[in-house]
Amino acid sequence: MDYPEIYELVFQAPAVEDDVVLVRRTEKSGAGGYPVYEDETGIVRAEISADGEVRMIASGGHQAPGVPRAVRSLHP
Repeated sequence: MDYPEIYELVFQAPAVEDDVVLVRRTEKSGAGGYPVYEDETGIVRAEISADGEVRMIASGGHQAPGVPRAVRSLHP
């Protein structure tokens, strides 16, 4: 299966404009067998299926990542 290289994850931010995080595909796969994507800091990580379903992955202790309200693939 061919997966997009880049996605935008859109998070709801209270009282301000939505927060958009750009994530790129890594060589890793998640528990569901789909590619793991992460931002340039490595803090925001997500497993994204071919159907655009997202499972956020904690990148450190005590982290409780929120679920994005939208996921958009960006084709280079």
